[in-house]
Amino acid sequence: MAIPARSTRLRAWMLEGLTAQSGSPAVKEAAAQPHGRPWWRVMCLTGLDYFSTLGYQPGIAFLAAGLLSPLATIVLVLLTLFGALPVYRRVAEESPHGEGSIAMLEKLLSFWKGKLFVLTLLGFAATDFLITITLSAADATAHMVENPHLNSTLHGHEVLITLILIALLGGVFLKGFSEAIGVAVVLVATYLALNVIVVAVGLWKVFTEPQVITDWTSALVAEHGNPLMMVAIALVVFPKLALGLSGFETGVAVMPHVEGDHADTEEKPAGRIRGAKKLLTTAAVIMSVFLICSSLITTLLIPAAQFEPGGEANGRALAYLAHEYLGSAFGTVYDTSTILILWFAGASAMAGLLNLMPRYLPRYGMAPHWARALRPMVIVFTLIAFLVTWLFNADVDAQGGAYATGVLVLITSAAVAVTIAARRAGERGWTIGFGVISAVFIYTTAVNVVERPDGVKIGACFIGGIMALSLLSRLARVFELRVTHIEFDDMAERFIRDTANRTIRFIANEPGNRDVEEYRQKKAQIRADNDIPAEDDVMFVEVTVLDASEFESGMRVRGEVLHGRYRVLTLESSSIPNALAALLLHVRDETGQRPHIYFEWTEGNPMANFFRFFLFGQGEVAPVTREVIREAEPDRARRPHVHAG
Repeated sequence: MAIPARSTRLRAWMLEGLTAQSGSPAVKEAAAQPHGRPWWRVMCLTGLDYFSTLGYQPGIAFLAAGLLSPLATIVLVLLTLFGALPVYRRVAEESPHGEGSIAMLEKLLSFWKGKLFVLTLLGFAATDFLITITLSAADATAHMVENPHLNSTLHGHEVLITLILIALLGGVFLKGFSEAIGVAVVLVATYLALNVIVVAVGLWKVFTEPQVITDWTSALVAEHGNPLMMVAIALVVFPKLALGLSGFETGVAVMPHVEGDHADTEEKPAGRIRGAKKLLTTAAVIMSVFLICSSLITTLLIPAAQFEPGGEANGRALAYLAHEYLGSAFGTVYDTSTILILWFAGASAMAGLLNLMPRYLPRYGMAPHWARALRPMVIVFTLIAFLVTWLFNADVDAQGGAYATGVLVLITSAAVAVTIAARRAGERGWTIGFGVISAVFIYTTAVNVVERPDGVKIGACFIGGIMALSLLSRLARVFELRVTHIEFDDMAERFIRDTANRTIRFIANEPGNRDVEEYRQKKAQIRADNDIPAEDDVMFVEVTVLDASEFESGMRVRGEVLHGRYRVLTLESSSIPNALAALLLHVRDETGQRPHIYFEWTEGNPMANFFRFFLFGQGEVAPVTREVIREAEPDRARRPHVHAG
């Protein structure tokens, strides 16, 4: 039955840009723009997440710290400028291709320990980015519903509106990743300009009405006593304001889009790194000024009751001031800008997801091959965002804990990663400095977890889901031919050329002492078991497993003559059966002959041997090699011969 042309076109559109190489759709699209984009334009993409938190951060800060909100915000800003910013400037140097701190930490642990560690961090990254999408869309809905002109019409439909906003965001990315940056520049410029007006008017009100400051300081003294106590409490409560630290991980993730110098190389893209540092620093400075000013004016000018759930300033403190002091018309314009940037803030989070997940999971064999294409991943992430929105009932406050936990875990892991990198580089001063920063972030994360354990629970759900789906995917793909490329040395190529005009016979050998007796006995046994004529030549093939937890890897083939008579091909790969299957198919394609390979049957329980293969790349080699060949070559008449005796 023929496949309809429409279905074929849809499949081609969905999988556009899919390649066999590892990487992420975001990176591939960045590669399609050889000169990149100016750092300030890319900053607008990551700034969607960072700057848009002004829509809800002041309100959340007051609920967390009360009258101490400005002091707690100052602590947060100090941690931003002297903690998170130096950490991520170093991350940009260490991983200039957008891998982020996760890739730095991946190198510290090998085999399955490293994979499980990375999957755990990816779980928190997914928590951060997906909650960014759903929380921002939910807060955009809150601004829309609370607008005086729309309240009566939209109230009660928050979940539906949020779902529509998320669907529209997914639609933008289905069109293409590049379009998101152009939209981001317009939204960020407009939003920041409107916030400058609101903050300026708010500060004018504060300084022209001295009683506002007097009332605030009097209330602080009455509530908390002396200034030292206020500072101590601010240090304790500031972790609740961690939402204001969002955006740094995304800033590194979008580095492949930053314009570099003409002299940049793939190994040392100095121009791109310099641009990324400007991006991170500029965004942090801009946001720090806005955080302090917005926290001050909202705390001093808005009645405390309005911050509570159901209050007019809940989740929209600056919008409340815009309506209060600049009128309904300006307030509506501000609401519109806030709604748009909050809605599109999910774009930076989606960019982060599209950069991180396809970079790791397909390489680990823990996602389908189509996960390297942009559009299928956009659909998957959009559907998950639908589910999260429905579970949280589009409630901004309910998602704050999970968001803060994801942000803090990623920043803490980055601080630890750069501390280790500085220590390995022998930079004693930086090692101490980054170590102190790591300790502060570990404290901040711990306090946030204790205060809002729901964030860890939600993160654990993401981690559990990623691990379960990853293992199921790896089981489903276990018999794939997963050697990405093969490199032969000169001797190995000579061996293949010499046998190209006669029957090619390989003997699979698990190397032991590699002495004369080992090869003599193995050769005699295989000849006897398989009735190979004495005059027919044979070659030994030996596989060294490098890292069995890797799913995809290249393969090096070296040729050597041992003891003056035995030709041996030595392979290095992550799996013995897959390496042998790849070798046989490659030799067939190079010589036009169907080679033969001979095995001994493996002793032991077949199920136990299968798990040895799944976990360690060894086990029941003969039947697995044959199965890998069968899946890779549907034409039975073209398959290499596999013998076991």
